[in-house]
Amino acid sequence: MTAAELDILAFGAHPDDVEIGMAGTIAKQIEAGSRVGICDLTQAEMSSNGTVELRQQEAAAASAVLGLSARSTLALPDRGLDGSPQQLAAVTAEIRKHRPRIVFAPYWKDRHPDHVACSALIEQAVFNAKLRRYLPSLAPVTVEQLIFYYINDVESVGLMVDVSEQYEQKRQALRCYRSQFDSAAAGEDRVATPLTGAYVDNVEARDRLLGAQRGWTFAEGFAVKRPHPIHLF
Repeated sequence: MTAAELDILAFGAHPDDVEIGMAGTIAKQIEAGSRVGICDLTQAEMSSNGTVELRQQEAAAASAVLGLSARSTLALPDRGLDGSPQQLAAVTAEIRKHRPRIVFAPYWKDRHPDHVACSALIEQAVFNAKLRRYLPSLAPVTVEQLIFYYINDVESVGLMVDVSEQYEQKRQALRCYRSQFDSAAAGEDRVATPLTGAYVDNVEARDRLLGAQRGWTFAEGFAVKRPHPIHLF
């Protein structure tokens, strides 16, 4: 494995998307020895709170909490993920650079249009990454499995990971994004959004409810479109 290669590469439309959905799973995989990276498609420049520079600092802090091997930002336009040939090429190149066995993307249904667009773009890029005549200057790679994590909307959970022992690490990673999750105080240049206030508490309640289904304290749920191989038998 080269310095750039990863076992797992998780994509999000914005910094904090991946951590909301699967920070515990990332921490667990890193504990097990996997090399894990996150790629943020945009710099979240359209966010109601926080600047691009602050969001980058927060993402760096969260990356350190989790122990990521790599984090990148493609700087595609926030609220402009249109799946253009240029955007598809940029994402495909990122996959070929890191050559992951497993790619994660947001679930294909979500209240935020960017999350939906990101999901579709990653699915297309995973397909194109294996085509040897597409971007021939970069060696093709076949991703073993594409798995979808949940940000806001949860349905059709087909895979759950016990993250009870890693949950404090997830809390710490989410706390790094204070510009997004802290309540707006009077006099601050901030506004109330669906993320301010109780959003992180709601994420924790969701993960607790998922875990309870299997007798765990916390779990993160995922969806797949192709059967996911397991090695229990």
